[in-house]
Amino acid sequence: MASKNGTGNPPVLSRRALNRATLDRQLLLRRSEALSPKDAVAHLVGLQAQNVKPPYFALWSRLAGFRPEALSALMEAREVVRIVTLRSTIHTHTADDALTLRPLVQASRNRELNTFRKGLVGVDTDRLGAIVRALVDERPYTMKELREELAKEWPDADPTALSVAARCVLPLVQVTPRGMWGRSGQVALTTVEHWLGRAPRPAPAPDETVLRYLAAFGPASVKDMQVWSGLTRLSAVFERLRPQLAVFQDENGIELFDLPNAARPAEDTPAPPRFLPEFDNLLLSHADRGRVVPAEYKGRSWTGNQAHCTLLVDGFLAGIWRIEEHKDGTALLTVQPFGALGRESRAAVAEEGARLLADLTSATSYDVRFGEFVDKG
Repeated sequence: MASKNGTGNPPVLSRRALNRATLDRQLLLRRSEALSPKDAVAHLVGLQAQNVKPPYFALWSRLAGFRPEALSALMEAREVVRIVTLRSTIHTHTADDALTLRPLVQASRNRELNTFRKGLVGVDTDRLGAIVRALVDERPYTMKELREELAKEWPDADPTALSVAARCVLPLVQVTPRGMWGRSGQVALTTVEHWLGRAPRPAPAPDETVLRYLAAFGPASVKDMQVWSGLTRLSAVFERLRPQLAVFQDENGIELFDLPNAARPAEDTPAPPRFLPEFDNLLLSHADRGRVVPAEYKGRSWTGNQAHCTLLVDGFLAGIWRIEEHKDGTALLTVQPFGALGRESRAAVAEEGARLLADLTSATSYDVRFGEFVDKG
């Protein structure tokens, strides 16, 4: 809940109040019946998509009646694409966002090159960009093919650094069938303008992107926005927008901003269980993840470099899950809660899990089982 602290400071939003507000913006308190898959991708400002399936699971948990073929069709029609943008990670974006958000974060991609400078000694990155553009606009190239071609020009450079530099310098999209539901295909790349048949737009003012971020992830701090976007020095932007924003603070006194008319549900609003994919932006888009991740469960959604699919119960991270599909037409969903689930919560999780298996697997027979979580961290 929001409360005055008696000192004239902004109202305080409790952790549960932040949780419910964020879940509402993320379409996780109730599945949206109004938004199309394309509109949802735009509202969420993209879906993190290092792997192929996460965007499909993300939308299934957020949209009523979602079928994976709908997103796959958008990819085939080139209305959504897979491209490196925020936080230097692959996201599924609408075509319009791919053409605008990538220019917005290009400075961050340029800074990323510094991480690989040792492997790029003697490499002219402008020339590298020109070579890669000429290649991939002729036909899509795999990363292996790009490394081989670039090694001809710079045989002493690190091959991995060369391929990373290519995706930093140029806005490269992964062409279909990569990313399509039920299809396979290795990563092959071309430029976003070649794939979409139109030039990137000028980078939008960061003000617009701040407002979109708050609509999807607010209430949030300046640092939250910077963590989500990979951009820096956004304080001046928030100050410029301050007159048109609502201002709060969290329980630690951190200043939070929000759209004045955005929904901020009561903290006792019911939050049904939700199955989220690995790398879901809900868990990655705030500096303080405590609005979703209880302190005692911090780090449990990862084992080494492997991210697990995550379960929300009462709006908070409560476990991990995995699906095994077998050639005999059966599928098994194994849920590993971090702690004991009450009878009602366990039943609700099992019911939601059965719907997940029915909608997102081709199994003719499936089962939901609960297993014990073993912390390997």
